[in-house]
Amino acid sequence: MNAPEIHVEFAPELGLFIPHGRRGHATKVVTDGASTLGHVVESLGVPLTEVGALLVDGRATAVSHVPADGESVEVRPVERPQRVPGAPLRFLLDVHLGTLARRLRLLGVDTAYESTDIGDAALATRSAAEQRVMLSRDRGLLRRRELWAGAFVYSTRPEEQLTDILDRFAPELKPWTRCTACNGLLRDATKDEVADQLEHGTRRTYDVFAQCRDCGRAYWKGAHHQELEAIVERALARGSGTS
Repeated sequence: MNAPEIHVEFAPELGLFIPHGRRGHATKVVTDGASTLGHVVESLGVPLTEVGALLVDGRATAVSHVPADGESVEVRPVERPQRVPGAPLRFLLDVHLGTLARRLRLLGVDTAYESTDIGDAALATRSAAEQRVMLSRDRGLLRRRELWAGAFVYSTRPEEQLTDILDRFAPELKPWTRCTACNGLLRDATKDEVADQLEHGTRRTYDVFAQCRDCGRAYWKGAHHQELEAIVERALARGSGTS
């Protein structure tokens, strides 16, 4: 018996994952007759975290479908904004996305981050245990079945990364409410409460402070505040919610 042959066409948005010679047109794929459609799509290089609707001969089909000979498959990207059911929207970032993590925290988005490489298995386990969306550029990590949810970070530039994540997930923004170092929540603090963290010039110049409830780090509108303010203003201008 001949192995089933199907035709698979990927949306242009997924072209990054497809070998250059296969982009823009349907690909003939010989299957083993037992593998699911989800497995076939991933074997062609596209993580299922990036896949929205799967259409087989024009009909929406689950990833568990086992393709039959002659079927035509259309693979569409995730719809935006993407909704993640079952838990409050929060993120987990791997070791390579430290700047993105700090910027999401600056905007008040609940963002866990591993500053050391703890391995894919540990990251996937934490994603599931804490019900966090795993953000990574590691396709292998995003293919792990134990992930709660995941998303590929398409750019290597932090500003573009932030824009993409805000566009994809439309998280609620609460700027200046989280510690950019540890993700803890901030509270108002007096100068005396944070005096041991301040140099003489800072004590003399500034009067308004905040402090992380978890790690105790002090914050004030220092030399880099204008740069941070610009990041916040650009994010708010994109139309994400605030409260």
